[in-house]
Amino acid sequence: MQQRGKAVWPWVLGIVMVGGVGAWLFRDQWQGLADRVQVPTQAAVPSTAAPPAAHTTEPTPSIPAIQHPLDTDAAADPALPKMEDSDTTAWTALSGLFQGESGLALLLRDHLIQRLVTHVDNLDKSSIPPSALATRPLPGGLQVETGEGSEQIAAVNAARYAPYVQAFTALDPAAAGTAYRRFYPLIQQAYVDLGRPQGYFNDRLVAVIDHLLQTPEPARPLAVVRDERGRYRFADPDLQARSVGQKALLRMDATQERAVKQQLRAIRTAITRG
Repeated sequence: MQQRGKAVWPWVLGIVMVGGVGAWLFRDQWQGLADRVQVPTQAAVPSTAAPPAAHTTEPTPSIPAIQHPLDTDAAADPALPKMEDSDTTAWTALSGLFQGESGLALLLRDHLIQRLVTHVDNLDKSSIPPSALATRPLPGGLQVETGEGSEQIAAVNAARYAPYVQAFTALDPAAAGTAYRRFYPLIQQAYVDLGRPQGYFNDRLVAVIDHLLQTPEPARPLAVVRDERGRYRFADPDLQARSVGQKALLRMDATQERAVKQQLRAIRTAITRG
């Protein structure tokens, strides 16, 4: 968790239609979580390395079986734009699902599909690189109060989430699933471009949804402490060790968390065969 005034929400779903809502549902106290991210570097190959044996062959990596295939043929859209021209079309479709743009105020509009796919791919991690953000900071900061000898998340903090939770839970899962299938070729392309040539994004999305559904539901209010840099952390080590997505759910109140989970289950059903 992080200092007041730097609130940023991670997101629930990283897809153009379904994920557009989640992009602001889980973006509180985000930036500080990137502190521990280490960018992997590839070791240089020594120039004196011996050439490979003449008959040595590299093993062929196995392609994982698709667990949740989508019937994208039925939703094929010959007018779907190229990725570089997709921002306007994707934004218009999102606005139609939400009957306006007010619920999408935090979402970054440029490179929309790529941002959302990257965002969902990081939700079950313990920390997030800033480049993975798909949304603007949420106005305001984490609200805390003193209780039982320690600081805890204040009940009024839930008001910051309320309009976004309401918009997310009011979304028609079937309509979102239909739009998701329409844009899926671009969504899958963005996932492959992340370095997942054999990955299937819908499987990844379902895995992230399942991960979020496993978020515990401890009794509120939840105690918080400040670290050496003045950032708020959960006092419970188990909660603090959770992923960024799960910790975002924990910052909501219990009613909001349960409502979001219920909608996630409905969306999961809409993008799977059961």
